[in-house]
Amino acid sequence: MKQIIQDLKSGATVLEEVPVPLVKAGYVLIKTTRTLVSLGTERMLVEFGKANLIDKARQQPDKVKQVLDKMKTDGIQPTLEAVFNKLGQPLPLGYCNVGKVVAVGRGVTEFKVGDRVASNGNHAEYVCVPQNLVAAIPDSVSDEEAAFTVIGSIALQGIRNLNPQLGETIVVVGLGLIGLVAAQLLKANGCNVIGTDFDQQKVDMANAFGVTAINPGAGTDPVKFVQDVTRGIGADGVLITASAKSDEVIHQCCEMSRKRGRIILVGVIGLNMRRDDFYKKELTFQVSCSYGAGRYDEEYENKGHDYPLAYVRWTEKRNFETILGAIASGGLDVKSLITERVALADYQEIYGDMRKRGSIASIIEFPEETSESRVVRIEGKDFKAGNGKIGIIGAGNYTSSMVVPCLQKASAQIKYIASAGGLNAKVLAKKAGAECATSDYKEILQDPEVSLVIVTTRHNLHARMVQECLEAGKSVFVEKPLCLHPEELEAIETAYKNAPEGTTLTVGFNRRFSPFATKLKKLAGDGPKNIVATMNAGFIPADVWVHDMEVGGGRILGEACHFIDLCSYLAGSRVVAVCMNALGPDPQENTDNASIILRYENGSNAVINYFANGSKSYAKERVEVFSQERVFVLDNWRKLTGFGVKGFSKMKGTMDKGQKVQFAMLNERIREGGKSLIPFESISNTTRACFAAIQSLKENRWIDV
Repeated sequence: MKQIIQDLKSGATVLEEVPVPLVKAGYVLIKTTRTLVSLGTERMLVEFGKANLIDKARQQPDKVKQVLDKMKTDGIQPTLEAVFNKLGQPLPLGYCNVGKVVAVGRGVTEFKVGDRVASNGNHAEYVCVPQNLVAAIPDSVSDEEAAFTVIGSIALQGIRNLNPQLGETIVVVGLGLIGLVAAQLLKANGCNVIGTDFDQQKVDMANAFGVTAINPGAGTDPVKFVQDVTRGIGADGVLITASAKSDEVIHQCCEMSRKRGRIILVGVIGLNMRRDDFYKKELTFQVSCSYGAGRYDEEYENKGHDYPLAYVRWTEKRNFETILGAIASGGLDVKSLITERVALADYQEIYGDMRKRGSIASIIEFPEETSESRVVRIEGKDFKAGNGKIGIIGAGNYTSSMVVPCLQKASAQIKYIASAGGLNAKVLAKKAGAECATSDYKEILQDPEVSLVIVTTRHNLHARMVQECLEAGKSVFVEKPLCLHPEELEAIETAYKNAPEGTTLTVGFNRRFSPFATKLKKLAGDGPKNIVATMNAGFIPADVWVHDMEVGGGRILGEACHFIDLCSYLAGSRVVAVCMNALGPDPQENTDNASIILRYENGSNAVINYFANGSKSYAKERVEVFSQERVFVLDNWRKLTGFGVKGFSKMKGTMDKGQKVQFAMLNERIREGGKSLIPFESISNTTRACFAAIQSLKENRWIDV
């Protein structure tokens, strides 16, 4: 299928051939017929993509600060690699989609194949959208009218926040697509509507809808005009749908408002506000969030948990349905807003120079016949037949920034990149020099040329995919953690035991492969040791998926497992007992501020401090080993220092957490054979120790492993 994307590195807007996405549980797969281009929003994204690095930095000063902080702790080269990798990721364009349902995921009962629906899907021939962001289209509404559903909901949500009353005077500042829709909805609500815009075409169109619209660029002072129309009272409310960098917009909105008036921001403007503007009139100001209640809520949007109607009347989905109802009843005229219709293949007619266009609403028409392939071959990237080929499941940031570059340096043969959505797989496959991109990872399991499967998906998918790989006779490398539940570990152990000879399992415990770690282990030698490992992990908001115990498993299972493996490697022994304590009077299972004590079979003792409440300016990781009247300090994988060690004082270098060595060794083994990189018994022991740590916190006692 084809999809319009913005390349942030080159600045080009591209019609990319990508695999058709797989439908997921709680989602709907839609074959697109029409999409609407939001010229204001998409123009900003396109212009940001075309900007040079300096201009991009100027537009995002908060991101620049993050980059500088990362340079201080991680060094210049790793930081720059991370920045350029981020810029290399594609940005899908569009969020106003209409089409027919071609598949429904498990748990979806509201929709069936063949239904016409509107959604916030991208400009793509097929889109996979969660059910709470999809609405059925009434029979009397055409596809191109329904394409205004999401844009209309943005305007509607701003109006709901404004809470206008019958007979009130409302000013709409900015008569672009959202502004013109908002003006109509306000008129239908019984308001006296005044509109302002510097584009005379838009002013004329608003006047045609019965709005009192003016063009300040033609000499009319908008503040004085509003004061005159309202006989000196001022506007009851102001809805800002404009896009402008100037702070003058908000000042004028205050000046034209009555005492105790309301101002709602839907667009993007300068917000260097003057206190006196608000103080003297006791004005209220609020920013409206997108389509309505539920926006950016993981539980609502991606997990399908609706808010009870009695308590949250207007969710984003119910706003979608309201707009479709208004179009069906004739209360909202969107057909007259359409200024052009463009075939998908001619998309550059819209995106070529968006600033010079006089269009208000551009409709993209999609072809009836489209490719339904879930595998896309990358031209000119075929390999010679033979063993040693790799398939990667997952095309996220870590895969792009670390896994693929390490494999490329090792001259690995990557045949497949798979991602459920398809787009990331295609873009990363081109970057990796892979032969194919796919949205169906089972294509990899069925290909006899693939010797190794690398799994880099979200944590809750690891166990099932590892088991499927082993049962398919494929060696598998999975990013940590191996699994989230003890019963999953038991199933993996069974699958590993029954797998064909030569089928191996590796978990991405890369730190043991760092040159600093191998040097430390060699210097420390055998015998019991005291180990203290501290991770200044950094704060992650509670609503991020890693904290979800069913999806991410929490940060102890998901990340502290790295250090359990590292301590076991340095101790040269297996964990036999675990005790964990966490911060706070009532520590929770998904804590990310905890101390874990490990007791080893050979008498070694390890303490892992995993803290998320420290400063980002402090080094992220530190390991100390005490043994035979010697002390070794490994500082942030950049420097190893020895105290009381004959013939060794320190080792320095660029940050190296072992990924390069790990993937180089992995590639060598799948081509030439040899022992597994990490003994399976050690992987199993580390995973059980993680489960024991969580159990210890719950039961407030030591847990034997």
